[in-house]
Amino acid sequence: MEFVLLSVICSVTVSVLLKLARNRGLDTTQVIIWNYPVAGLLTFLFFTPELHYLNHPEIPWTIYFLLAALLPSVFFALGASIRTVGIVRTEVAQRLSLVIPLIAAFTFFGEQLKIGTGIGLLIGLLAILFSIGWDKASTTIGSPKQHYTKFWLFPMLVFFGYGICDILFKRIAQITAIPYTTSMFFVFILAMILAFAYLLFIFLTKRNPFSIKAIWWGFVLGGFNFANILFYMKAHRALPENPSIVFAGMNIGVISLGALVGVWVFKEKLSRFNQIGLLLALLSVLVLTTS
Repeated sequence: MEFVLLSVICSVTVSVLLKLARNRGLDTTQVIIWNYPVAGLLTFLFFTPELHYLNHPEIPWTIYFLLAALLPSVFFALGASIRTVGIVRTEVAQRLSLVIPLIAAFTFFGEQLKIGTGIGLLIGLLAILFSIGWDKASTTIGSPKQHYTKFWLFPMLVFFGYGICDILFKRIAQITAIPYTTSMFFVFILAMILAFAYLLFIFLTKRNPFSIKAIWWGFVLGGFNFANILFYMKAHRALPENPSIVFAGMNIGVISLGALVGVWVFKEKLSRFNQIGLLLALLSVLVLTTS
């Protein structure tokens, strides 16, 4: 279980770094972009991808490019969500994104819906409704329309974005002809290329000045981002007969630690609805795991 704990710590640290970067006036978009060279390099060093698979007839380029475009986009939404609604509610939205691939499995891929899983999905959706956008203190900011746009948009983008990414990664895992870690490397490299193309666009349009500090913060972010993936995979390898333990430990751990850090360290305020949503999120993960 030590790998699960390390993965949880690295996952929450990613959110903390984005929060601190924003608080120190750094451009989080640049920070996120500069995490990809590090993530790609570490993937190459630790997983030794087999580059000859580039010419494999079954290589799913369409899925690779979709993920390469989605990963930075969802990461940007994650940073914006942390800025607007805080770490606690953002972590809930990210972890409950597991609901999206489960719904897809029953809707599009022909899996049978069990009663326990259905209950877990329902609790998860309720958790999202209770967790986001109900802070009374925030309703004084702008008009009601501005309030709901600000406090619902980015968490919901995180929720749906990570859910769709999960579906695409699962589709890649089903292509047994190509090693999964090799596919991960290809996706990270493509994501890096697209992210740098966007960075060039930012500089050419002079929307934001170039930041040296953002590079170093991005390198640190990329290290923790990769470590989260690495320890999560090691946890599954260490407990091959108990994937549900890893699944539950990771999601419950991130939600719980994220809540502690958000409330105690960054003094994020949660309404009664938000607190109920947090408890429902933990309950949802438990029900989905046991079912």
